[in-house]
Amino acid sequence: TMHVEVRKKGDVVVADLTGRLVGGVGDEILREVVNELLAEGWKKILLNLSGVQVVDSAGIGELVASHKLCHSFGAQMRLLRLPKRVKETLHLAALLPVFHVYEDEKDALHDLAALPAQG
Repeated sequence: TMHVEVRKKGDVVVADLTGRLVGGVGDEILREVVNELLAEGWKKILLNLSGVQVVDSAGIGELVASHKLCHSFGAQMRLLRLPKRVKETLHLAALLPVFHVYEDEKDALHDLAALPAQG
């Protein structure tokens, strides 16, 4: 299963994902969380994937869909600490360039904090 913890850091919201980002469970939870954050008006969303053990094509599809959804709301979605397997999957799908990926949370928060608050 998939578990999400949400933390607020100034005008940035950090979602810590743990478990399996796979079709039928994890992808739906991710969608719900992103929808909820956008509905609450968050414009800077950081997904921490360090705790994700498994990802499949549905999970990748949901990351892409969430990214597009954020974009349509004028929000920024960034990824933090991709596990090797997740990174490889994104790379194979030629999707790595779509995402801004950070290894360090401080760097990610610094960059996001510097962005204008849209909306």
